[in-house]
Amino acid sequence: MTAAPRTSDASGTSTPNPVAPPGVPRRLGSLGPVGLVLAGGISVQFGGALAVTLMPRAGALGVVTLRLIAAAVVLLVVCRPRLRGHSRADWGTVIAFGIAMGAMNGLFYEAVARIPLGPAVTLEVLGPLALSVLASRRAINAVWAGLALFGVFLLGGGGFSTLDPTGVGLALGAGAMWAMYILFSARTGRRFPQADGLALAMAVAALLFLPLGIVSAGTRLLNPTTLALGSAVALLSSVLPYTLELLALRRLPASTFAILMSLEPATAATAGFLILGQSLSATEAAAIALVIAASIGAVRTQVGRGRARVEQAPAAAEPTPEA
Repeated sequence: MTAAPRTSDASGTSTPNPVAPPGVPRRLGSLGPVGLVLAGGISVQFGGALAVTLMPRAGALGVVTLRLIAAAVVLLVVCRPRLRGHSRADWGTVIAFGIAMGAMNGLFYEAVARIPLGPAVTLEVLGPLALSVLASRRAINAVWAGLALFGVFLLGGGGFSTLDPTGVGLALGAGAMWAMYILFSARTGRRFPQADGLALAMAVAALLFLPLGIVSAGTRLLNPTTLALGSAVALLSSVLPYTLELLALRRLPASTFAILMSLEPATAATAGFLILGQSLSATEAAAIALVIAASIGAVRTQVGRGRARVEQAPAAAEPTPEA
């Protein structure tokens, strides 16, 4: 049996290309890593807008609990991950991934309970943007990150002084956890086959949040309508996007992935307009254009590096002519 093709991550180490997890159509891989990230971003933001409409029924922590539990059940049933044969380092990685995932969700939903969806995502995306600068080894990626950062602040109206300070702090905390999620998602994808690590991490996050959800929402979590909406949020905001991102992170450097996450405010603004009735101003539209331009620049830079490596490889393999 031949080994799987390998590709390099942000640190230069090689990792196996992903194999689609059970239940995930193989044609998803034809989207490419960039397409996977974009599809996941669209799904998670529309799921977030749906979650806002669910909060009056179950509260922020109740919505997070429903989302994580439903997602964990689906992933565990579909992936059926092995519990044996993993090292202590493997389990440490997947537990850290689950903690980051749970904290990211909890902080973000508490934030959107206090401030609008667009500004909350705008603040949250600062975490991945900071990661893109720290993880990148090329100056050009810092330029793209700076352009995206300017667009993010422009989308927020040039400042956030009118927003609830607690909501702002929670959104920034969610951004920090998002950066940790990116790092541990990549590590989990390298240590566990298919989507096994994601399923186990989701179970860890669900177990951590279950007591909080029970205390916060109580029997409201058992309402049939609430359960149905919570399951829909789990599918849109957890199962589909996290699986797509896990696959993408096996083939994309963390720096490029992080800059692609700057598309999230644009997607959130669109979801807010379509589902929550939030309109876009001319300034917000210009901010979206800046963020998209930065993301396209980051992708083109990465594609250019990949082509250069491919073109150089055959030349390096050719024997040197004798004098």
